[in-house]
Amino acid sequence: MSRYTGPSWRLSRRLGISLTGTGKELARRPYAPGEHGQGRRSKLSEYGMQLREKQKLRFMYGLTERQFSNTFVRAGKIRQGKLGVNFMILLERRLDNVVYRLGLATTRRQARQLVNHGHITVDGKRVDIPSYEVKIGQVISVRDKSKDMQVIKDAVDAVVGRPQYVNFDADKLEGSLVRLPERDELEADIDESLIVEYYNKL
Repeated sequence: MSRYTGPSWRLSRRLGISLTGTGKELARRPYAPGEHGQGRRSKLSEYGMQLREKQKLRFMYGLTERQFSNTFVRAGKIRQGKLGVNFMILLERRLDNVVYRLGLATTRRQARQLVNHGHITVDGKRVDIPSYEVKIGQVISVRDKSKDMQVIKDAVDAVVGRPQYVNFDADKLEGSLVRLPERDELEADIDESLIVEYYNKL
């Protein structure tokens, strides 16, 4: 299955969650899109709830179905911790997500584009793979040739706060993952246990 490239706001309203993290999608129209969006919604089955939770997290990070399921399999091989939490931590360690968390981009989609176009380096080496798994202590920075990009400057200026598991130097436009995130620092609107149940039934 290919990556979703349609209107993100419409998808956010369908799933009932802000996929961009800004909350703007649901501010004006906090209901599903379409002619019957404000009408009564049929109650979801147990499978429907599990599928919706899986889709919410997948679209939030902008992964294809194969990438998402492969990451879940990798999380299952980690012996310590809970499977659902380990899964979400692996998603957080993706390079495009870390770029987003550092505030170098306003959305994960924008962060993925910066990585794809070669504007981001890891420990001084250019990395253009959004799924690259960032290790604790690695320095994520903007290439010297890209530091004057207005889109990056605007993103940094717009940052209100950053997670405590990353640090950032605004003057150098570089930062790092200082530790793994705790569960209460991850997406509160996601019930990862439903995602684990979904994949366990496959």
